[in-house]
Amino acid sequence: MAAHQARFKIGVCQLAVGQEKKENLRKAREMIFRAAAAGAKVAVLPEMFNCPYQASLFPVFAEEFPGGPSLEMLSETARCLRIYVVGGSIPERAGERVYNTSFIFGPDGKLLGRHRKVHLFDVDLPGGVRVRESSTLSPGDEVTVLNTELGPVGVAVCYDIRFPELFRLMALQGARVIFVPAAFNLTTGPAHWEITFRVRAVDNQVYVVGASPARDAGAAYVAYGHSLVVDPWGEVLAAAGEGEEIIYAEIDPERTGEVRGRLPLLKHRRTDLYQLKSREPFIGDQG
Repeated sequence: MAAHQARFKIGVCQLAVGQEKKENLRKAREMIFRAAAAGAKVAVLPEMFNCPYQASLFPVFAEEFPGGPSLEMLSETARCLRIYVVGGSIPERAGERVYNTSFIFGPDGKLLGRHRKVHLFDVDLPGGVRVRESSTLSPGDEVTVLNTELGPVGVAVCYDIRFPELFRLMALQGARVIFVPAAFNLTTGPAHWEITFRVRAVDNQVYVVGASPARDAGAAYVAYGHSLVVDPWGEVLAAAGEGEEIIYAEIDPERTGEVRGRLPLLKHRRTDLYQLKSREPFIGDQG
């Protein structure tokens, strides 16, 4: 386990996403290169980084694994730079279905795993924001925790963060950092963005990383921006503004153990009164 305790730097790429996939990929690649040049061992992209966030466009921009241009770019860039790349999310086509999927690549360029968004965003919000992801997307059905040389990490996508059970399951399965590509809007963002990320971090005593697209006031769906990194105590370590930028933070795996040692929430759960069920096994002592 000692090899997993080294601190490492992450770069969260708040990308401005436009109508042209090739341009989105070019900018994403350039930002990943900038993050790596600044010392990041992990680069994180936003939700739907290769296409506008519009349900009707998801099937148009969808790619299959392996072979899609977005996925080839992520793999090649991770291999070239010898870093981990959390590939935000893209529309993934699998047979007749399309998913909102985050692909994660290791420093060798190989796919470590993927997370298909479990909870679809079907809402009618104040201000006229109406979204029906289920009109073109299918939900995933897996809790995603990946073992890496930096330690175990969890991955979720946007609306997933509003479901605390999912994050508790990731923590119980060993995740000490959870990456969340997400595109909150101008209604949900000011109200819930920071507080939700901080609460998920505090509840589970893990690092939680939110990667948003940059804000485009002229888009059909306007993302909130304000990408952030929260530590296991709920402190915001880094936060972006509205525009295109990269934020950086240091992840200290020892910090999770320190917080859990002083405030042992997971040990104090009353599993004689309540339990979570999962198809995946929990991992021993979570203190």
